Amino acid sequence: MRTASEGQPAAQPRPLTVGRTYAATREAVFRAWTTADAVKRWFCPTGYTVPEAQIEARVGGAFDLRMQSPEGESHWIRGRFVEIDAPQRLVIAMEVTDAKGQALFGALTTAGFTEVAQGTQLDIEQRFTVHDPAFARMPEGAAAGWTQTLDKLAREVMREADAPTHRSVVHSTFRIERQYPASPARVFRALTDQAAKDRWFARSDGLTVVERSMDARPGGRERVKGRWAGGMVSTFDAVYFDVVPDTRLVYAYEMHLDTRKISASLATIDLRAHDGGTHLVMTEQGAFLDGYDDAGSRERGTQLLLDALGASLAD
Repeated sequence: MRTASEGQPAAQPRPLTVGRTYAATREAVFRAWTTADAVKRWFCPTGYTVPEAQIEARVGGAFDLRMQSPEGESHWIRGRFVEIDAPQRLVIAMEVTDAKGQALFGALTTAGFTEVAQGTQLDIEQRFTVHDPAFARMPEGAAAGWTQTLDKLAREVMREADAPTHRSVVHSTFRIERQYPASPARVFRALTDQAAKDRWFARSDGLTVVERSMDARPGGRERVKGRWAGGMVSTFDAVYFDVVPDTRLVYAYEMHLDTRKISASLATIDLRAHDGGTHLVMTEQGAFLDGYDDAGSRERGTQLLLDALGASLAD
């Protein structure tokens, strides 16, 4: 039986969308959704527990778990995987039932996993179908419940990343060239003067700079700390080794997401007068740490930064 109440059909709640960014790879966040041990640790709001879970990560496979309230009341989520596109997308059809197996409401849940500079952006959409009008208000609390649940997911993915068994280093080298219609002196100033660099560096949508300092000389340091809309803090911390005016910069930097160090890199920027402007060549060698496999995102992010640098020179 799907309905317990007679009369008019229950009004259906509006779809819910929530998102969060995690300092972890897509594979790690995806894995937290598709293994029973992980789901038992995080898939419930604060105060609740998941004593039982059966997760079969295949199309048609089970996504079943028992969620228990602080008072000891249990509700089962009986679900199945509708779509699996690892590590990018999951679609799960869920039914929330009472202790007797009576269906209360359904939730078609879509989870998207997107690689971003900070790690992984998780976007969730839920579309509800109320089966018993007596429980029509239960989905209304889903937004607050997801906020707490995604906090638990953050602890889960960080627990995995911090486990000694996951220590690793992935190396990457890339080279990017740009031609700018400006003199080497002007390009060099945009790279080394804080006011000029602030026009193009750390200017992403959703990022609020909370700390900024720059001393572009041999032995000098540069530091930028920014908070993303989801609350995550990213930190760029650099030291300059070679500074040749209008010609060359060599510096090393490390990146943190919250307290987690994700990479250490050595970068070289060469400037040469060419064709009435400046030819820039940037070479970077990076070590990506403990599961944060760059997979090209750092190179793509640097290309966007150099595009922003070029735009700042157009004025």
